[in-house]
Amino acid sequence: MSITTTIDGTSARISPSGEIDFDTLPPLRATVDALPPQVTDVQWDLTGTAFMDVTNLNFLFAPAPHDSAPGRRTTVTGLNRQPLWLLLLAAEVRPTAFELSHLIPDTPPADFPRGPLSGPTLDL
Repeated sequence: MSITTTIDGTSARISPSGEIDFDTLPPLRATVDALPPQVTDVQWDLTGTAFMDVTNLNFLFAPAPHDSAPGRRTTVTGLNRQPLWLLLLAAEVRPTAFELSHLIPDTPPADFPRGPLSGPTLDL
């Protein structure tokens, strides 16, 4: 696995390339731990990640106990099919523990009504 970190002021973009599992968690944690304290926004770019296991769920949703910046905002972008499926499944099973609207800003909140859209139809 390779990890690229780009810092711009108070924002950091972390781009891992490769699968994320229990064995790759230590370098990811070390990357976050090495961020300067002024970084308040961390964006994970998972474009290069085709697979992640449940280990990453806790990593993304729970701050580290030794986090030097406890108020950091974490977001994710570039989700491939399997990582997205895992996040959606986790949110469906435990919506209060895995609230995606904080992690993926363009995601509707858990209580957003789902189902077919209703409304007027047009005959063209």
